Amino acid sequence: MTEPHDSADDQPATRYNRRAILASLAGLGIGTTVFHRALAQQVSASRAVTPEMIQQAEWVAGLELAEEDRAAVAGKVQSTLQRIDEMRKVEVGYDVPPALLFNAAPTMQHDGALDRSAAQANATLVNKPASDEAIAFLSVNELASLIRTKQISSVELTKLYLNRLHRFNETLKCVVTFTDELALRQAKQADDELASGKYRGPLHGIPWGAKDLIAYPGYKTTWGATPFQDQQLDVKATVAERLDQAGAVLVAKLSLGALAMGDQWFGGMTRNPWNTEQGSSGSSAGSASAVAAGLVGFALGSETLGSIVSPCRRCGTSGLRPTFGRVSRYGCMTLAWSMDKVGPICRSLEDCAIVFGAIHGHDGRDGTAVNQPFHWPLPGELSALRVGYIEESNVAAEDRADLRVLRELGVQLVPIRLPDTLPVWAMTIVLNTEAATVFDELTRNNVTEGLNTWPNSFRQGAFVSAVEYLRANRLRTMLMREMETLMSGIDCYVGGDDLALTNLTGHPTAVMPNGFDQKGEIRTPNAITFTGELFGETKLLAVAHAYQRATGFHREHPALG
Repeated sequence: MTEPHDSADDQPATRYNRRAILASLAGLGIGTTVFHRALAQQVSASRAVTPEMIQQAEWVAGLELAEEDRAAVAGKVQSTLQRIDEMRKVEVGYDVPPALLFNAAPTMQHDGALDRSAAQANATLVNKPASDEAIAFLSVNELASLIRTKQISSVELTKLYLNRLHRFNETLKCVVTFTDELALRQAKQADDELASGKYRGPLHGIPWGAKDLIAYPGYKTTWGATPFQDQQLDVKATVAERLDQAGAVLVAKLSLGALAMGDQWFGGMTRNPWNTEQGSSGSSAGSASAVAAGLVGFALGSETLGSIVSPCRRCGTSGLRPTFGRVSRYGCMTLAWSMDKVGPICRSLEDCAIVFGAIHGHDGRDGTAVNQPFHWPLPGELSALRVGYIEESNVAAEDRADLRVLRELGVQLVPIRLPDTLPVWAMTIVLNTEAATVFDELTRNNVTEGLNTWPNSFRQGAFVSAVEYLRANRLRTMLMREMETLMSGIDCYVGGDDLALTNLTGHPTAVMPNGFDQKGEIRTPNAITFTGELFGETKLLAVAHAYQRATGFHREHPALG
């Protein structure tokens, strides 16, 4: 990356000295305090943050902004101060630590006796459909049956999906990089192994797509962003490595919104296969679009604040956002260290269970990744499970379609109320602050092209003091305690406006299609979510899978022509 020409006053050494001054002030405990006190005094007098105030404070933040950027940043800082004010109203006891865990030995191996518990597929035999179109929309479990019984080879299936990827990508813009050569090589290996009697399990020979923040050697990992569109990382992400070990076949690196925001990337806007005039949402835009369109057997996405749940809702796919720490992020782009999660996007939640069984667990490379048991299918009866629901003021519980289905499944229904005493959305400054730290170099070098609206969010993050960031995390600890109390009485709950809440606490969520809306000739899916206990994916997926089988909306798919 080339830096623009600097004047003598703005040479790197001068900027370094300014940063050194800021670091010294912070070390003395006065740097950010002086800045925020001065800014607060000005705001109290005028009730607004002005571009002039931003200019006066730039040296403290270590930034040098253009005039047009100061007005935009002023609005962002105003918003931040309002959030900080919300959080300041909450009384926090001295015994509440920030939601940060220090691990003195992050690469220490976990107990080798604990099996990562790979999922078992349904052994029901499937007959090969007559058309490629019908094959393309089969579930992982059904595709596995065809491969295991040699009704179709992995090479045949891989060519089928590669043809569809090339055929429909111009419309959907869901592929960043095709991996045809690798895919055909892996598919042949899968077939050769099966011929020799070696079967790796239900993902053996199944083509999949990787959200393009998952590194794979020999191919670009672009993060969907213009500054990184030629980036190659000489590492293999743990999740990709584990899918290789399971015999899966990588057919494409799939699109994501720039630096994991939305569905806009340097190749355009990824489309919703149900309505190609509409974006697929994001940031796992390509993963959801490709699965919904029958272009891959399954895909991996990631979520920090909605990036699996949101595109699955839009595109009518099934997704699992696992418990934080369930799946290693090694080799994947970091957006927020304390919030990022990697999970499967599939055509059914049973598929999600199978994929999750292959990728979860400690790897010795991501210090947050731990071993916890996962069993699939559920070793017990649904009738033993307690499912919470949030009461609605305008609809009686007995009249709700979702509760009617759950009641017929035999689960125990429990009315609940999600924590609502803390300013949850205000706490999401944790995400922006961590993201601003990750991509600080872009901000310092004024790199803005092809980053969607991240630049001003990153600049906003530079104005959040460490004190306020840690205070947000202390409130996060309080939120985690409230969720622990709630979940102690249930195994999972259905619905709820909980996207920020559960991404902050790390709870797992399953999402699936739940009916359709018709507007003229356009038919688009609705969705429903289920949220489980920490590391409670077995029970969560069991309930959600049973609901999905009872409703059957996941069997419908868009017509692309």
